[in-house]
Amino acid sequence: MLAGLLFATHEAIDRPGTLTATLPLGGTTLIEAQARMLVELGASQIVVLVARVTPELLGALGRIGRRGVAVDPVRSAAEAAEKLHPLSRVLVLADGLISSAGMIAPLAGEGGDALLVVEADTAPAGFERVGGNAAWAGVARLDPARVAEAARLPADYDIQSALVRVASQAQAAHMLLARGGLADGHGIEHRAAAIGAHGRALLAASVAHRTAWFDRWLVAPLARRALPTLVEREAPTISLVVGAVALGLGGVGALLAGWPTFGLLLLLAAIFPLSLGATLSRLREEDGLAVGQEGAAAVLAACGAILLGRGLAGAGPTNTLVVALGLVVLAGLGERAALPRLRRRGWGTPAAYLAVLALFTVAGHPVLGLAVAACYAAATVAAAVEALRRQA
Repeated sequence: MLAGLLFATHEAIDRPGTLTATLPLGGTTLIEAQARMLVELGASQIVVLVARVTPELLGALGRIGRRGVAVDPVRSAAEAAEKLHPLSRVLVLADGLISSAGMIAPLAGEGGDALLVVEADTAPAGFERVGGNAAWAGVARLDPARVAEAARLPADYDIQSALVRVASQAQAAHMLLARGGLADGHGIEHRAAAIGAHGRALLAASVAHRTAWFDRWLVAPLARRALPTLVEREAPTISLVVGAVALGLGGVGALLAGWPTFGLLLLLAAIFPLSLGATLSRLREEDGLAVGQEGAAAVLAACGAILLGRGLAGAGPTNTLVVALGLVVLAGLGERAALPRLRRRGWGTPAAYLAVLALFTVAGHPVLGLAVAACYAAATVAAAVEALRRQA
């Protein structure tokens, strides 16, 4: 069982009276972002050590509870030790920690006490030294007994620092933060401006590190520029959806009117706001809206293939509508088989197939484009099935 221990004890340096945990990060509060990481990693219980309960913190805790995880606010390490199951693994996140689930995932697995560290000579000022040339990077995996040990220390000790000290005395293993983690936004901050900067870095890294080549090379450059602005201005996700719908309808209309090049380019353009909107929705925990936008992108790609095949039917020796339908079926199978953990950069996605169709149509070879896209989809399905077989 994985449990999380969060802190809401320090005030923001540049906002007196405001807890660091309730500062905004990526369209939500910092503590909600931390809880979301824990839930993604499989935590079934979150204990929050609080110094005082503010209306902002109370609202954040309520929203965390709606994610289907037990949330227990406590006032001391002794209360925290009572709430934690003795057989659980406790994932501790520092007050003011900004990170991503991928960066802290190595500590979420089975194992003994461990501290996430960076080299002390490269560590930012907020990282606490833990001996040798190591500084604590704000994440620890601890046995619940360590929390009980920290509770027996003098009451004037900072509980977070006490936990790190107890873990060090227990010879906790040191796990290095992944290379590039600091540059990608991992940090511990208690200033609103600094947290915002880290959030923008995390946002840029989240889109830059996507696996699919279409997202990584075409969507990511746009997302790195647009998403921070959209988040800061609290732009409604629905505005991106409306823009995508307008482009999509225009593309479908152009294909029906017999303008395949213009139609496919409009459909391809509609993919971009849908991708941005899906990322923005996940940041705001609008998971249903994110799934809907990802599905809409797949539907637009399927419409583009089918309408192109329909418009070209009879233009050559090949029944292009049958090829288009085969492409759609293979693309669907590929999406089902290509699990995120197995996906490779070169594998196809609905947006990638649409890009292939648009490229060949612009070049004046739409029939060849359908054939190439269908072969690409078949190769993706074959590669995904082989990857699944190796995992079995």
